[in-house]
Amino acid sequence: MSKEFLVKPDIAKLNEMCKDTISEVLGMEFTEVGDNYIIAKMPVDKRTHQPYGLLHGGASVVLAETLGSVASMLMVDSETHYCVGLEINANHIRGVTDGWVHGRTTPVHLGKTTQVWSIEIINEKEQLVCISRITMAVLKK
Repeated sequence: MSKEFLVKPDIAKLNEMCKDTISEVLGMEFTEVGDNYIIAKMPVDKRTHQPYGLLHGGASVVLAETLGSVASMLMVDSETHYCVGLEINANHIRGVTDGWVHGRTTPVHLGKTTQVWSIEIINEKEQLVCISRITMAVLKK
């Protein structure tokens, strides 16, 4: 899909927006922005582990939801509209015990009332860890 962000995102502003949120607690950091994609990374450590020492699936979902939600927000006029999540799913493909995971979100559908975003999370070897999809509602203020 080739539609570009309505608002040109600034990585520093995106990271500032995450202060005092679950994104900050889990150590997420936005690292790259393209015309219609965003990439963020998250550490795999005690903050994001489940009891067996693996990356917690819920932490992957938080990364995915953060990416999809932020991307959807950048596709609408914030003076007149806002976006909220309707549904998110995730398939956990590979375990990770340490290092970093990187999530990349790209649009699947950009409609007037809904958006669908795909999020792929990979490990440092560029192996797929999790694939997720989020559906966002576009609402009028």
